[in-house]
Amino acid sequence: MNTKIKLVTTAAIASILLAACSTTNSNNSSKAATSSDSKVIRLADQGIFSAGGEVKTSPGTFNPSDQWEESGAGQTSHVDHANVLFQIPEKDSELPMVFLHGYGQSRMGWQTTPDGRDGWSDYFLKQGHSVYLVDQPRRGEAGQTSVAGDISTKTLDQRWYTQFRIGRWENGQSEAYKDSQFPNDEESLNQFFRQMTPDTGMKSDMGADYDNEVVAKALAKTIDEVYKRTGKKSIVVTHSQGGAAGWTAARYTDHIGAIVAIEPGGAPTADSEEFKAIAKQKIPVTFYYGDYIDNGDKDIPATAMWQGMRQTAYDFVEALNKEKGNKGVVVDLPKEGIKGNTHFIFQDKNSDQVAEHVEKWLKETVK
Repeated sequence: MNTKIKLVTTAAIASILLAACSTTNSNNSSKAATSSDSKVIRLADQGIFSAGGEVKTSPGTFNPSDQWEESGAGQTSHVDHANVLFQIPEKDSELPMVFLHGYGQSRMGWQTTPDGRDGWSDYFLKQGHSVYLVDQPRRGEAGQTSVAGDISTKTLDQRWYTQFRIGRWENGQSEAYKDSQFPNDEESLNQFFRQMTPDTGMKSDMGADYDNEVVAKALAKTIDEVYKRTGKKSIVVTHSQGGAAGWTAARYTDHIGAIVAIEPGGAPTADSEEFKAIAKQKIPVTFYYGDYIDNGDKDIPATAMWQGMRQTAYDFVEALNKEKGNKGVVVDLPKEGIKGNTHFIFQDKNSDQVAEHVEKWLKETVK
């Protein structure tokens, strides 16, 4: 089902405004329209669709006279699909971008920041990209699952605060790292923690039973749907755990124009099927890693973990660039002079600065 919200065209808006302002001084009207123009994102269309997944059918025959019987005999369930919110700018001049969130998240993370600034989806809309924001299978608005999980009620905010390299949590207080770009005030933290979204198909509260194949296949179906609608390959932007699905999706679709991996939890080895698919299709790849990895707290296990995960990115790029016609790069932001970024680079206070860096790479690399 494809639900669309039709938007009033710019021409129609102009006609309405001209009629309403016919008795107003024309110079004042012109100035008012111009002053607000830079704050407006004009969309040609937006809507929501689902992609991928499967339909499960129980044995037996459904009896409409006994619709409440408990076995579900003969009934179907649509499960394990992605839910995709899309927005198309009026000036749709660049390749579309498909955004996939990481563990414990939803597409909300791309739409806003903890302190209420515009998210990356708005930034790239302004650059002329249509955006496709995915809630991965079993998460957010795609919660219908073929596997029964457990929704944990454990109090785990500080676990993730630490793992995401925002800072230390001492004596009931958040202590952001020195020069951190994360909006660490109390209200922003409240907003950030409330972004956490349970996975309806996992029993582990550490993501141990995350089904990468299910997510990757739904992501690939999303990319194929975008190609069907636009005739263009997609820039796939992944974050954290979602990075794994981005690599694997290349096995199931040949419509990926580039991969922008924001602090993925690792990269494929050169002998993997994922690496081979990316190299064969000559998909340009860029990684972005933030701060507090080389200079992180040594007594926090996450520091060594992030050093190891970033090293897999360097290994991947070294191997990829040996393949003819392939392009890969690791952007270590502190080495670029961009310091203070956490695991949530796209929600940090300098998120626009990093987005500008991404857009520059896209324009230079992706044809």
